Amino acid sequence: MRTVHTVKELRAMLRARRERGEKIAFVPTMGNLHQGHIELVQNARTQGDVVVTSIFVNPMQFGENEDLDAYPRTLAEDQKALEDAGNHLIFAPTVREIYPDGMEGQTRVVVPGLTEHHCGASRPGHFTGVATVVTLLFNIVQPDVALFGEKDFQQIAVIRKMVADLFMPIRIVAVPTVREEDGLAMSSRNGFLSETERERAPVLYQLLTETAKAIAAGESDFTSLQAGAMARLRENGFQPDYFNVVQSETLQPATASDAQITVLAAAKLGSTRLIDNISLEKD
Repeated sequence: MRTVHTVKELRAMLRARRERGEKIAFVPTMGNLHQGHIELVQNARTQGDVVVTSIFVNPMQFGENEDLDAYPRTLAEDQKALEDAGNHLIFAPTVREIYPDGMEGQTRVVVPGLTEHHCGASRPGHFTGVATVVTLLFNIVQPDVALFGEKDFQQIAVIRKMVADLFMPIRIVAVPTVREEDGLAMSSRNGFLSETERERAPVLYQLLTETAKAIAAGESDFTSLQAGAMARLRENGFQPDYFNVVQSETLQPATASDAQITVLAAAKLGSTRLIDNISLEKD
């Protein structure tokens, strides 16, 4: 396994593999890897001949008072984990390599329609930062397939639309969320939870599961379900951002006639922002 830090190095290495007709599978990450990321890499090995994982903490997707400076940089540990998982190539650029002229004058990618609600409402500019850096990475790596975790459900929807709208010849694969034994979705930010907060954190997934079961059983008063879940989050020490029942493709509020439904949630526990979701298909 090799680690490269520049676009020039990466393109030279991939050019040779591409000329041999090999397919490239790409896993974009911000590092501080956990088992969820490793599942993406292992899945990528079944999707392509060469697996490229990027490690880049993207400053453009962090807002004011968010944890950019505190976000863990663990390249040595990540390299070991990726090598053990069978990854072939790591792209670990500096901020200057990705944004050589700084971010102020950087061309940005805006994906309308899917970015104004849910996480987009409380984190203005976040999805523009995500769409921009993913576009840059896609243009640098030029993969045949790219893999993302379903925990970031809204992000995947944004990326799918971006790829379709910009006619990018890249297949997007969503990989199921990897969870701890108590149901908590694995996340690099879980390490910020105190011991007490970590004990409470699974409540978020428990409420998602209960809500999905109620909908599957025929409950259609989604407003009431959402309000009840928000109240229970507060009772358990969370600061809820949203708990929304949506149509899975459009991410618009679901109606009783929708067959494909996703329940999206985000809440702070202490200083740590947790997000999660659960999808279901009604008969």
